[in-house]
Amino acid sequence: MISVVILGAGNVATHLYKAFKTTENVNILQWYNRSIEAISSFKNEVDITDNLSQLAKADVYIVSVSDDAVKGLTKKLPFENRLVVHTSGTVKISDIDKKHRKGVFYPLQSFSKSAKLDFANVPICIEAITSEDYHLLKDMAIAIGSPTKKVNTDQRKVLHLAAVFVNNFTNQLYRVAHEITESEGAEFDLLKPLILETAKKVQDLSPYMAQTGPAKRDDKKTLDKHTKLLTNPHHKDIYDLLTKSIQHTHGRKKL
Repeated sequence: MISVVILGAGNVATHLYKAFKTTENVNILQWYNRSIEAISSFKNEVDITDNLSQLAKADVYIVSVSDDAVKGLTKKLPFENRLVVHTSGTVKISDIDKKHRKGVFYPLQSFSKSAKLDFANVPICIEAITSEDYHLLKDMAIAIGSPTKKVNTDQRKVLHLAAVFVNNFTNQLYRVAHEITESEGAEFDLLKPLILETAKKVQDLSPYMAQTGPAKRDDKKTLDKHTKLLTNPHHKDIYDLLTKSIQHTHGRKKL
């Protein structure tokens, strides 16, 4: 049984807590947050604390706080030579204070507290200094059903950047599409099967091969009609930028 203390109360920390609570191989000994009110609803399930000096002795300490807070919090931990890992996509493993054994347990997924998540669909990117610690973290990931990948700091930063494109930026495009349909009384819901099919295609095809649409075809008449329909200058700028990017990719036009 792997004993774990979680530090932090954000989306990632909450999902990890819930996932580990369902396993037989991981025991959540304690949950720390500087504002205990944020985790008070779990007080009947797990020992909670807002006092670093009262942290339980565990095999692994998962620091799931904002990127800027990782370095300072690990420095304040009142022990040494225990395995301390963070869950960030961008923080270096070396930012964990030198008195600890260091690791990274980065779930590559989008987290919202209110949304259910199957960890079978959450790859865990693992980094550790020693082979022993790596295998310990891998066992934790396997316990919640996650696939794992050994990833160094530089690779993890690139993956996080790419994740912003495929998740955050894509979601913003959904928001733009929602605004466009709402403005003319059309139903955004009619686009949802297309959203699913687009995501499904790249499971089997490269994004390059999956590309369709008027920009790839260099269909000037349709492109012109679309830009005339766009009354919001911000939406038009996005349309023009992405059109030029697709044309550049597929040899139609230079950026």
